[in-house]
Amino acid sequence: MNHYLLIYGRREGRLLAQEEFRDGRAALRGRFAAEARYADDPDVEVVVLGSRSLEGLKKTHARYFASVQDIAASALR
Repeated sequence: MNHYLLIYGRREGRLLAQEEFRDGRAALRGRFAAEARYADDPDVEVVVLGSRSLEGLKKTHARYFASVQDIAASALR
């Protein structure tokens, strides 16, 4: 299983950064470092998610990868 560190800007409505890890502990260390870096910004969300592939993650957690416009258009369908 791969682990993906995602840094999401709520204000911008987009990913600010993403990094793939094979080791879960390394992913958590990356998360803790990113949380410390963005501690003063409540509009930044830092998460680590596990998935077999990035494509799978894009399906299960699309909000991190789709633009606000894409999500709105999808809701109207």
